[in-house]
Amino acid sequence: MSKPVRFEGAQPILRVENMQASLDFYLNKLGFKNVDWGTDDFTSISRDRAALYLCRGGQGRGAAWVWVGVEDADALHEELKAKGVAIRMPPTNFPWALECHIEDPDGNVLRLGSEPREGECAK
Repeated sequence: MSKPVRFEGAQPILRVENMQASLDFYLNKLGFKNVDWGTDDFTSISRDRAALYLCRGGQGRGAAWVWVGVEDADALHEELKAKGVAIRMPPTNFPWALECHIEDPDGNVLRLGSEPREGECAK
């Protein structure tokens, strides 16, 4: 019997309409970094161990939802508010995570979650 092939990770591809507006949002507001090989049609962005691809006008229908694990959703929420990022949902405790939701210029929603708060009534 052969050994199963190990999966190395997942990097969602988000459809964007205006690459420059998207890069401004992800790099300047969210603190991601862009790769050297990126083009106006396709690129990869990352922050720490989280990575996303951005594809202009292709690769799906847009308005995707992506869950991204973060170290501290409360602290990130404060960081994003200070940078003027529109918050779709402030930090909310669920059984699986403490999550806040933000929306990019193309309607893609990032669910940014960390460990749930202890002792709080989860939804």
